[in-house]
Amino acid sequence: MGKLREAKSLCSDSSVPIARLLEKGISRIGKSTDEITKAIEGAGALEIYRLEKNVSLIGTFAGVAPMIGFLGTVIGMIIAFHEMASQGGQAEINLLATGIYTAMTTTVAGLIVGIICSLSYNHLVITTENLLHTMEVSIISFMDTLNNPED
Repeated sequence: MGKLREAKSLCSDSSVPIARLLEKGISRIGKSTDEITKAIEGAGALEIYRLEKNVSLIGTFAGVAPMIGFLGTVIGMIIAFHEMASQGGQAEINLLATGIYTAMTTTVAGLIVGIICSLSYNHLVITTENLLHTMEVSIISFMDTLNNPED
């Protein structure tokens, strides 16, 4: 029983998801395997939610940022053509350059934000998938140990 308390204490002192799942399982030792499994699955669902809750927001930024950049491109070109039309087709080059500069600056900004968010999103998805796989393997090993304690 002392070892169980030590194990539970070790898990509760850790801030990683696997430890929280193992702590939930350890706290249910003595109950049926089904009850232990259900408790771990419930805790696992909560951990998955915690891991994935903001990942989609980054994915949204990755998709929207380039569109905002392209919107700025269109606005910049509208400014440039408006200046040209206002001058009767004889616009000064510096007025055109201002609109084109706006267009190119917003395009670059949108693409940079989009690229960074896309890379971050993919990194988080891969990291989360690896962590979920590690959690599954750890819980399978834990349940095997419970079912075959002499091994």
